[in-house]
Amino acid sequence: MTPLGWPGIARLGLVQAAIGAIVMLATSLLNRVMVVEYAQAATLPAGLVAFHYAVQLSRPRWGHGSDSGWRRTPWIIGGMAVLAGGGVLAALATTWGGSIAALALSVLAYAMIGCGVGAAGTNLLALLATRTAPARRPAAASLTWIMMIIGIVITAGIAGQLLDPFTPERLLQVAGGVAGIAFLVACLGVAGIEGAPVAEARPPAVPFGEALRGIWADPVTRLFSIFVFVAMLAYATQDLILEPFAGLVFGLTPGESTSLSGVQHQGVLLGMILVGIGGHGFGGRAGLKLKRWIVGGCVASALALAALAAAAAVGPGWPLAPTVFALGFANGVFAVAAIGAMLDLAGRDGPGHEGIRMGLWGAAQAAAFGLGGFFGASAVDAGRALLGADGPAFEIVFVVEALLFLVAAAIAAQLSEPQRQSPREALA
Repeated sequence: MTPLGWPGIARLGLVQAAIGAIVMLATSLLNRVMVVEYAQAATLPAGLVAFHYAVQLSRPRWGHGSDSGWRRTPWIIGGMAVLAGGGVLAALATTWGGSIAALALSVLAYAMIGCGVGAAGTNLLALLATRTAPARRPAAASLTWIMMIIGIVITAGIAGQLLDPFTPERLLQVAGGVAGIAFLVACLGVAGIEGAPVAEARPPAVPFGEALRGIWADPVTRLFSIFVFVAMLAYATQDLILEPFAGLVFGLTPGESTSLSGVQHQGVLLGMILVGIGGHGFGGRAGLKLKRWIVGGCVASALALAALAAAAAVGPGWPLAPTVFALGFANGVFAVAAIGAMLDLAGRDGPGHEGIRMGLWGAAQAAAFGLGGFFGASAVDAGRALLGADGPAFEIVFVVEALLFLVAAAIAAQLSEPQRQSPREALA
């Protein structure tokens, strides 16, 4: 089967953008509406977001389902349908206020969001891994994630404008529009792109437990799972504390801290673009190149966090924006290189287990994101209470994050090359 060209890879990037658009609706827009417009405690949306990450621990099961059936497309479309439905129900529950019925519906909605992201996202990456030529995988990972970020930014901007002035009816209309358009875009992106399965290239289906034990027994798969958890834990820990840090230590206004977050995302995009171009264009084997990018990105992230720790100690006068840009750039480098490595390593030992491997790594990432956000916020709160000062509390947390990134770099340095496959196997 002919590998995907750039138009096909871009179509899969549209699916990733559609997933990101609905997730943004649930984890960002509704978060703000619950806290600001409905004056609910911030712990409610935070708990719901953490719950949707917990549900994503089911990702290996969704990946194994498509491995067993030899088709990814139905799982992607079905997952998008559940995700879109969950997004609409989450908005409906938000308009019900703080009642018990609203809480029950919210729990159902965020469970659907977690399941939908798990099914669609895991199998999208598995499809990308099986249909992309090895030399194009770094650039494919970069392109799909850049498209996801662009989709999130565009959706956030348009949805924000349509919600002003806010009414519950407008919220439901916007949520329904975002979910419907995202589902349609995903269906168009994936339609006809998978091709017919090559049955003789796949091993017989095995029970989920046996398949999971089998891939966990592979030392590279196991080591990479640990790397994903540690690296994403470090990545997620600063996600919820960067803007409070800018406000408490540097005295930035809400608008200024939001602009600072934009600077960070600009750095992320530049880092992703660099890996896409460098990983595709520079000499050497793809797996070795990606390992160098991963290690370099993790070490650079640790250095940027060490600089943020110094900024917490120095306070106003430190060049905060360049430091945050550098952190975003380093994060973008390691994150996309890691995704490219996932695409490379998914087909170890031949085709047939790409979905469950992607699911295992997705579950590790989801667990890290859920724990990282909680750890970062609670550690800062505990540090401020114990030390009686803002700067030292943030300084300690940033140092811990930097150490986590160094541990992740050491783990990544131990990764070996993926086993070579025949062209037929690599594209099955």
